Amino acid sequence: MTTNHNSEKNSEEPLYDGPSKSQLKRDSQHLIDVGGEILKLSREDRDSLNMSDELEEAINTALKIKSRSGLKRQRLYIGKLLRAIDSEDIEAQLRKIQHRHDTNTAHFKRLEKWRDSLIDNDKNTLNEVIAHFPEIDRQHINQLIRAAHQEKKQGKPPAASRKLFKYLRELEDSKIVNSE
Repeated sequence: MTTNHNSEKNSEEPLYDGPSKSQLKRDSQHLIDVGGEILKLSREDRDSLNMSDELEEAINTALKIKSRSGLKRQRLYIGKLLRAIDSEDIEAQLRKIQHRHDTNTAHFKRLEKWRDSLIDNDKNTLNEVIAHFPEIDRQHINQLIRAAHQEKKQGKPPAASRKLFKYLRELEDSKIVNSE
């Protein structure tokens, strides 16, 4: 005759004892990764985060460290500081900054694609650009396209191509400013 001791043990144990050790480690690693992302930001973007003085000092120290092992220890310390505070606000600000950078990259790539298509005399792209920027100076953009096309055909350095891209970027920037 065997008795089931497991059922007696289970009834005495609490159902939930907090997060598992593995979950705590994952959370800790996540905050270390957040600290690493903060280290990758520009000075201006780091300054826009609402960080405590202690965290800001730890970040500045980490940026000065050249040793891999020293940097690893400093990143662990930054993660520890992030655990000690409510890091959700900093993470939200970090996501906004990263989203802004991703959006800028997407705009930049679209402008490059348009420039390349315009230089190849793609009329559909020209119509798309005109539709996107109704305030465009058509004579000026056509001059830029012709000059860039000639430049490409003759194998010259891409000065006119750069001017065309700059003009497209100025149009994009003015459209963003006017929409805000």
